[in-house]
Amino acid sequence: MHLIIDGYNLLHVTLPLFQGASEDLQRGREQLIDQLSSYRRKRPCEITVVFDGWRGGWVTERKERNKGIDLIFSKLGETADEVIKRLVKERGSGAVVVTSDRDISRYAQRLSVAVIPSDQFRERIGQSGFGNEARDAFEEEETEGSKKGPSRRLSKKQKRLRAALKKL
Repeated sequence: MHLIIDGYNLLHVTLPLFQGASEDLQRGREQLIDQLSSYRRKRPCEITVVFDGWRGGWVTERKERNKGIDLIFSKLGETADEVIKRLVKERGSGAVVVTSDRDISRYAQRLSVAVIPSDQFRERIGQSGFGNEARDAFEEEETEGSKKGPSRRLSKKQKRLRAALKKL
């Protein structure tokens, strides 16, 4: 599984009172990378975090590897959304996108790539055990047991989301 994360989107969910000062921004990125790194140690997967650099970034796209996490800063004039779309197209259905951006979500879903909203992913990595399998199984039984018939089946989008959340 390869997680492609909209960095500032997830950061804004993590720090809702984000002021935008460069020191706060750098500190927030470092905290996010630390959390994702500890998540990666418990759930081995490839993680790529994409940050916007279109307003004040470099002339070329900048790539780094920090604590086992791949970081991409979009180049000047290119948004992180464009980079994420490119990565989704390259990776295909083996990827999972973490974002609350509607445009990216729609694009990924058209390519049959699972999308997890940033707030749901935040809850997942915020849990002490990184996912309670017993609770998840109980919820799944409860929802599947109460729904009957073809009109009550989960949509493809919901099935992809559920499968991606199970992997987390």
